[in-house]
This record gives sequence, structure tokens and C-alpha cells, in this order.
Amino acid sequence: MLTEAEAREHVLSRIAPGRVEEIALNASLGRHAAIQLLATVPLPGFDNSQVDGYALRAHEAPVHTRLVVSAEQPAGTDRHLSLPPGQAVRIFTGAAIPEGADAVIMQEDVTAAGGAIVINDAVVQGENIRRTGSDLCRGQKLLRPGQKITPGVIGVLASQGITTVAVHRLPSVAVLSTGDELIPPGQPLQPGQLYNSNGPMITALLNSLGIVDTAVHHCPDHLEATIETLRSLAETHDAIIISGGVSVGDHDHIKPALQALGMPPELWRVKVKPGKPFVFVHRMEPRPLYVFGLPGNPVSSFVTYQLFVRAALLKLMGSADHGLPAVEAEVTEAMTNDGDRPHYLRGRYEDGRFSPLGVQASHALFGLSQSNAMLRLEPGSTVAAGARVTVHPF
Repeated sequence: MLTEAEAREHVLSRIAPGRVEEIALNASLGRHAAIQLLATVPLPGFDNSQVDGYALRAHEAPVHTRLVVSAEQPAGTDRHLSLPPGQAVRIFTGAAIPEGADAVIMQEDVTAAGGAIVINDAVVQGENIRRTGSDLCRGQKLLRPGQKITPGVIGVLASQGITTVAVHRLPSVAVLSTGDELIPPGQPLQPGQLYNSNGPMITALLNSLGIVDTAVHHCPDHLEATIETLRSLAETHDAIIISGGVSVGDHDHIKPALQALGMPPELWRVKVKPGKPFVFVHRMEPRPLYVFGLPGNPVSSFVTYQLFVRAALLKLMGSADHGLPAVEAEVTEAMTNDGDRPHYLRGRYEDGRFSPLGVQASHALFGLSQSNAMLRLEPGSTVAAGARVTVHPF
């Protein structure tokens, strides 16, 4: 049985980022950069005022000094003003600093009357002036390959006049649930039947990564039907995430179906709880395809997705960061793992504290629905109440 680290390393070593495409900057939010971009326009692009006030020479403006206001420089077009000795220029936020001025005094710190101002507060050289390139200089790195594009990144790229950006294509992902007992939500529930919760849950997890090209499918517990469904999905998608049918029961047909399609599982069982059954296959011809088989129990499916599939999809999307988010927290109660596998407990992380929630079993969907983080508890270990631990928000 593989450890988590071994399974994750195997999966990630087989994943290659998707092809590169050029898209509009205003459509790039959440995507991952495929290239490096450097600044070509300094920010600010010229010395300018950071307040509404008066541009002057600091040494000419001790408190109580009266200065004649010789001109006005609004924001926008640079009037290329020159400051005469012993005078001031009315200036506004973002406006170009007149030649000869070395400070700007705020309008609240002067008394203005009769075309002149009286200085009411001390002003020092350089005060309230934003210098050229003080925020961003030419040649400074703006974007690195694999970086996620955020609103702030879009803002700084737009400041350079950039209208398009090269990113990795988002994958098309099929979500396949198996099991004769499953029916779609909305239909009448008969004895022995269950509503399919894994399909919508996994689709939501994909959407949270920004993957919107998804399709939800279901096939019964029949080998030929499983083979044909997988064959069809493999022709049109970059990845297939399967929920259920990956164990060794008489009605678990995923592994033999993959074998029949020439895609034998590369790994199967992982030493983790909840989980353990986990199938991974990759194929490069005739087109790249990645298949992930998750356990059928909803919590097991959720946890194995977080541990292995999420990282693989992020790498496929071109992300340079595909690790689990991690924060430090104080646990609110003692917890023990008597088993021989690491146990990921689900719970609530809030205000720096982590509290386990609900029944910690692989089928217990309600507790998962109220949780926002996982705590990894080592085999045969106990964590005391009040201990500091690492938890993984999701």
C-alpha cells in the first residue's frame, strides 16, 4: 500500500500542464500564467502629487510664510510648469510636479486668500511627492509562469497597457458515478436507492478551481456498460473522475474496464483514512488523458479528491502551487487515532481554532457539509486539547 506522499508524487510526475492559449486580460481571472512578463512602464510614470495642495520649495516655506500662488496644475495633461522662486503652484492629486518644486503641502495645512497661501504647518523636502518608478520600475517582474491571475495582477498588467495574456487551457473533466443504487436528485426514491450526491459534490469542487467544462455521467454496475461509458468519455475529455466501483467487490468494474481499454491502473490503494481505494491512470496517445478513481463513500471521495486530484488538476491548469493550503490552529478537544493509517478529521477552523464536527466516518456527509478544514492525525497518536497543530482549509 502506497503512502500519501508516494501516491501524490506518482500522480504529479505524470501530469503535464495543458496547452497555452492567449486570452483577453479581462477574461483571465483565476487562470494560471504560461509566461513571464516584465514591466515596461514605470509606476508612477512621472513625479506626481499624492494630495490636493500646493507645490513649493520646502526651504522657502517655514510656518507663517506667505507665498503667492503663480499657477495651477490639475491632474491629466502636464502643463510643464516651472516654479518661480518664493512662490507656490496649486496642484491636485496625481498631477505632475512642477519643475523646481521639492514638496507638496496639503491644502488643509494652509490658509488660502487673495491669490496667496499662508503656511500653517511645517513641510519637509519630498513630502507628498510620489517619485517616478517608486512603485514599479522598468524590468521588474510582474508575472511568473504558473502564477494565478488575481484582480490585483490584472490591475498591474493593465497599468502596462497589456490587453491579452498567455495562460494554460482549462481542462474538460467528466465526472462519472457508478452504482445501480444511485439515482439523480429530483426523482422518486425507491427502497434501496440513494440519491447521487458525489456527482454534484465533485462538480462543485471542480467549479471552485475554475473548471467549468464539466459533464456528469452515471453508469450501472455492469462491465460492458462501464467499458463503453469510459471509452466514450475518454474521446472527449482531458480527465475523468470516477466515484465508486474502484474496490474489489463483485460489482466493482472500474479496474477491469480500464484494463479492457488498455489503461491498467498504475496505483490502487493508498494508506489514508477515509479513503484507501484510489485508482490513477494516465495515457498520452492519441491525446492526453488522466483518470482518477475515488471511493464511493462521499467523505472518502471528498478527502481523496483533496489529497490527490486537486493537486493534479492544478498542475494540469498550469499552477506552480498545488500543495494543500495549511494554517496553524489550536484544537478545542482531544483527538485520538487508534488505526494504522493517517486519519483526516473534518471540522471547523475559525478564529485560529479547530473543532472536529459530526460523525468521523466515511459516509457521514452532514458533518462534512458543516466543515471547512481537515486535520491529519498520525496513526496511533493522540492530540491533546489546546495543542497547536496544522490544519488544511478547503
